[in-house]
Amino acid sequence: MIRYRLICSQEHEFEAWFRDSAGYERQVRRHQVSCPHCGDVEVSKAIMAPGLKSAPSEGMESEVHAHEVARRILAAVGKLKETVETEYDYVGDRFAEEARAIHAGDAEERGIWGEATAEDAEDLIDDGVPILPLPGVSRRRDN
Repeated sequence: MIRYRLICSQEHEFEAWFRDSAGYERQVRRHQVSCPHCGDVEVSKAIMAPGLKSAPSEGMESEVHAHEVARRILAAVGKLKETVETEYDYVGDRFAEEARAIHAGDAEERGIWGEATAEDAEDLIDDGVPILPLPGVSRRRDN
């Protein structure tokens, strides 16, 4: 696991964990990394100072703790994703249209998931429609 300090185009700074540097590059290229403050998917690495360890045993303890925290976060995210994909309605590439209809009261209020372009997602956020990117690659289903 590798931790990067990131910054979005709105200059919000945050940290994120990745399996490796190739995983980071792939996820950023696919717009799968978003700012937790504003949802912006235009992110890049921020300048980082190297982590210096004061004592060998102290460094090992903090590294083990960091790995455990990362494991727990990934497990929680995986459980959230599984819950959404099994309990919410899959609407495919009609996500933006359906989310907007639910928000306006023109469709039944329910949990949905699907695909949307980065532009559609930004428009939904700008219009006050509450959405959240689902991390990882979706298991697409037929409608």
